Formats: sequence, C-alpha cells, structure tokens
Amino acid sequence: MASAKDVRRRIRTVKNIEKLTNAMKMVAAARLRKAQDRALAARPYAQKMAEVMTNLASRAGDIEHPLLEVRKETNVAYVIFGAERGLAGSFNSNVMNRAMAEIREHSPEQVRLVLVGKKAVGFFRKRPYQIYADTEIGKDVSFADITRITRLVRGMFENGEVDAVYLVYAKFITAMRQEPVATRLLPMTKPEVGEFEHAEFIFEPDPELLLGALIPKYVDTQVYQALVESQASEQGARMSAMSAATKNAGEMIDNLTLVYNKARQAAITKEITEIIGGAEAQK
Repeated sequence: MASAKDVRRRIRTVKNIEKLTNAMKMVAAARLRKAQDRALAARPYAQKMAEVMTNLASRAGDIEHPLLEVRKETNVAYVIFGAERGLAGSFNSNVMNRAMAEIREHSPEQVRLVLVGKKAVGFFRKRPYQIYADTEIGKDVSFADITRITRLVRGMFENGEVDAVYLVYAKFITAMRQEPVATRLLPMTKPEVGEFEHAEFIFEPDPELLLGALIPKYVDTQVYQALVESQASEQGARMSAMSAATKNAGEMIDNLTLVYNKARQAAITKEITEIIGGAEAQK
C-alpha cells in the first residue's frame, strides 16, 4: 500500500488537473456560445441565398457556367476542416476518419488536399496524399477569411486540375453532438425549382446573367457555413471533453481520499502498536 504522503501528493496533482480542466471547460463554453451564434446566424443567410438562386434558375432556362460543368471524377480535391487545438475528445479523429472513408475511394495521386486547422495538417502530413494548401483560421472568423480557400478550389476546378471538390467537416447539432459530413462543393448541382418555388422576386439584370454572377458567391457561402459549423462543433466537443475530465478528476480525488484515510489510519495504528510494544518491553 502506498504511504499517506505519496497518496496526498497524488491528490494535490489531481486537484491541479481538476482546476485546469474546469478552467478549460469554462473557456470552451464561452467560445462555444460565440461560435454557435455565428453558425446559427449563417444558416438563414445560406437558406435565403438558396431560395434566391432556385428562383433565378427557374427563370434563367438552360444555363451554362464553368462551376456547373459535370465531368468524370478522376482527380478530386477535398477541403477538410480539422481542429486548431487538441483536448477536444474524439472530434478530430471523427472528422479525419470521415475524410479517410471518402479519400480511400481514390488513389493518392488523384487526391488534392486543402486543409484547414493544425490538427488536419498534422494528420495528413503522415499520409501519402498531396497537401495542396493548408491554412489556419483564428477563433474570430469573418466571411473574408474563406475567400482564399474558395478562390483556390474554384481555380483548380475551372482549370481542369480536379473534376470535383468536396467539403469534409463536423456539422454542429448540439454541444454534445457533432456529425462529420462530406458534401460536394463542385461541380454545383444545377439549381431546380423545389421547396422555394413559392418565392417571387424581381430581377435586374436578367436572371441568367445574375445567376452566373451569384454562383461564385454561393460557393463562398457553402465554404463559410462549413467553417463556422466546424468551429462550433470543435468548441462543443472540447467543452464536453473537459466536463468529462473534470468529473473524472473529482471521482479520482474521492477515491484517493479514501485510500489516503486508510493509509493514514494504518500508519497511526502502526505507531500505536509500536508504542504499546515498547512499553510492554520495558516492564
């Protein structure tokens, strides 16, 4: 059995860990609120833009645009959104596993990777895939932050370097649940009249010209939505992980306290026994 002194040292160590994880949980919770608000605020914008483009498509007739060109998928690009930091539970591994499930369908020489986040870069540096570009995004993101990514992948697609572009990210459901998803960004599915056919707009200039100008903006919107969803998911996963770590540390402290009390009682009993034994020997 460990001595009471050793157990007490362990308790102090675990208490320090508990304080650290609790502080990280509070920071993650504050960041989650901001990231969640940003993700939820972006959804109506994306929905409204889809509504406008659907209505445009219904009036533009048979449109042609480079970002709508469907080709046989030989070379493919993946934009993968990972975490910027660790201590987020299984968040990063879940996203990377989802990405690998998609990428394995192609040989390494057919894949181009555009990576967002330090953890995504670190993961794929150890694997035989071409990292075409990588970038780090701060905690306070804006729509302008994703233009470098969208210009890059649009150029790759329009130049014929790749035949399709996919987004892989974690969709934010709740703070406790994040769903890794893979969606096709390019070529865009030609908009069709559907759930938004009731909307009526007056367009100037003509719908075909306007739709051609808005398609790149629509791509920007999709990438931005993926980014803010990923960031909200990361903070939610980190808050959940730190909550679990704080709880586990508390349970460990309780268990170590019992061990400490037993060790201390055993030490006291031993000292009393030695005193009694010494007294008996002097009689």
